[in-house]
Amino acid sequence: MLKGFRDFIMKGNVVDLAVAVVIGAAFGSVVTAMVEFILMPLIAGLVGSPNFDSFLVVTLAGGVQVKFGAFLTVLVNFLLVAAAIYFVVVMPMKKLNDLHKAKFGVEEAEAPVDPKLALLAEIRDELKSRTS
Repeated sequence: MLKGFRDFIMKGNVVDLAVAVVIGAAFGSVVTAMVEFILMPLIAGLVGSPNFDSFLVVTLAGGVQVKFGAFLTVLVNFLLVAAAIYFVVVMPMKKLNDLHKAKFGVEEAEAPVDPKLALLAEIRDELKSRTS
């Protein structure tokens, strides 16, 4: 039983996944810091407040508060994190991939056409030609 567990842990996929999780967590800290210390202060300079927590607070019967502004702050933070990841990671990586493919002449392989779809396309084209 222990040998089987050791073999499972030592598989490349498990080790790769563990490394990816650790690097992902560290990268998450970097993105969070960028949003918290760079992007949110810039928004605070434009809007006048670093968050919207006190915006649109509704007090209901019994003193219960519904904080729409706090939700708006979380939503804005999410959008900023998504934008930061897209513009700082995804776009540059796509550009580097495109440059790499262009440099080495790598072309995308066309996906094989399903024979059933090809037959249906031929039938469609034949029917179109008969009705014309």
